Amino acid sequence: MKSSIAVARGQRVPKIMSLVLLTLLYLGLCIGQGTRAQKGCLPPPVLTAQPGPMVPSKKSVTILCQGPPEAKEYLLYKVSEPKHTEKKKSLMSGKTNTVTIEEMKPDQTGLYSCSYGNGEHWSQLSDPLRLVMTGAYEKPSLSSLSDPVVAPGDSVKVQCFSTFKFPEFILTKEDPPHPTLNQSSTPQENGHQAIFPMDHVTPTQAGTYRCYGAFSEDPYVWSQPSGPLQLVVRGEEAHSFLCPTVMALLVQASWPWALRIVL
Repeated sequence: MKSSIAVARGQRVPKIMSLVLLTLLYLGLCIGQGTRAQKGCLPPPVLTAQPGPMVPSKKSVTILCQGPPEAKEYLLYKVSEPKHTEKKKSLMSGKTNTVTIEEMKPDQTGLYSCSYGNGEHWSQLSDPLRLVMTGAYEKPSLSSLSDPVVAPGDSVKVQCFSTFKFPEFILTKEDPPHPTLNQSSTPQENGHQAIFPMDHVTPTQAGTYRCYGAFSEDPYVWSQPSGPLQLVVRGEEAHSFLCPTVMALLVQASWPWALRIVL
């Protein structure tokens, strides 16, 4: 059954509009608050979430705006979706650079950005931070349509499926780097699915993947994560064992003192 979290059935809002709002917000911040400045905006801070930006329902998360040591005050903004009348909301103001959400709920998800001031100048806005709540709906399933053990340059397709009529699925990778792929679903017998193709696979794409389902009206409220799918790229093992082997030979041949110290 669907979670008790209500999902409004409005028109789909293009996600690009949120990024446009951040750009306009940056311009307004620099022009408005920058009237005190003589040399324009300072470099942007870095906005992160601890322990991460994908937060299970009712769990806590801390948002950190990291500026330089000379920063004296901070502003944290949540950028609303265009369907709302309020385009920005200041959530943090003053010398503190952290905000803790004690219990994650759907209305706390969305795009966040922050800036800092040094008393005379204001910085550019940080890159947007997408804060997501997971666990709102039952988990989908994730499977590979071919052998998940591939050679570099091969292609593989993975399928995310759910009996829920999710219009969108999200594929995430747990290992660094952490790409996130969005794909519209297609109706299938007894449910909806999305196919994520991976062409010309490289060793950096090896790792553990999971997928989530979401509704267009609440794009930052996701389902529970699917079970893990391990993608193995043959050949990465050779790279991982090459360096230790070469180092062992060099130590034995050229640096016997180092070998003695280790032993």
